[in-house]
Amino acid sequence: MPLTPDEIDRYARHLVLQDVGGPGQLKLKAARVLVIGAGGLGAPLIQYLAAAGIGTIGIVDDDVVSVSNLQRQVIHGTQDLGRLKIESAAEAVRLLNPHVVVEPHWLRITEGNARDLIGRYDVVADGSDNFETRYAVSDACFFEKKPLVTAALGQFDGSLTTIRAHETGPDGRPNPTYRCLFASPPPAGAIPTCAEAGVLGALAGVMGSLMAMEVIREIVGFGESLVGRLLMVDARGMRFDTVRYGWDEANPLSGSSQASSRTRHSRDPGS
Repeated sequence: MPLTPDEIDRYARHLVLQDVGGPGQLKLKAARVLVIGAGGLGAPLIQYLAAAGIGTIGIVDDDVVSVSNLQRQVIHGTQDLGRLKIESAAEAVRLLNPHVVVEPHWLRITEGNARDLIGRYDVVADGSDNFETRYAVSDACFFEKKPLVTAALGQFDGSLTTIRAHETGPDGRPNPTYRCLFASPPPAGAIPTCAEAGVLGALAGVMGSLMAMEVIREIVGFGESLVGRLLMVDARGMRFDTVRYGWDEANPLSGSSQASSRTRHSRDPGS
């Protein structure tokens, strides 16, 4: 579907970018992106995806807006207190860009529902605040063959990476999974929650915006993605560092033992 006259005006600064242009903007318009969480990371992420012209944005959250959210969750306002976050976020998107379709999902992602939901979208962006959700989402993205942009926040630090574990890299080896980077969740209570430790509000804006940029990059196809690279942001020292990580053959999703198991099953006529 071509861009309308209003969209041409709205996205004019994208259209003159050599690495985006008309073809890239049409890719954004056709894209379906699922955002997990409408909180600190999800708020700026959703806003910038909507402003960029993502055609359909799915928003997953089961929480309501509270006054302590407003220090960093800038898609919600004081007038939204007590509302479902998916409702206030959807309204903010409609006010920002009426060309974007919002699909709100009032639920919590679990192992039981993740694959069905994720399978409906092209790219997944995970801004959740708990390890159970992160592992459920990353595992589902592997099985559904969907790219995943995932980020996390600390008090004064953040991290971001992109997972395309269903594909192989230039060297022919599988791309790393989320479990290659973080093999298993930490013990319960080992890492304090945001409510317990606090978080710098503006840092959530920085990391959510970086997530949006990485999602847009994955859709349009310019530059070098963060596949196999972990971006770490230190707000105290204002430092950005990137470390490389690779496929772990012991990982439970695409590791050597899993590949051998799949080969055996494919050769067994009785399986």
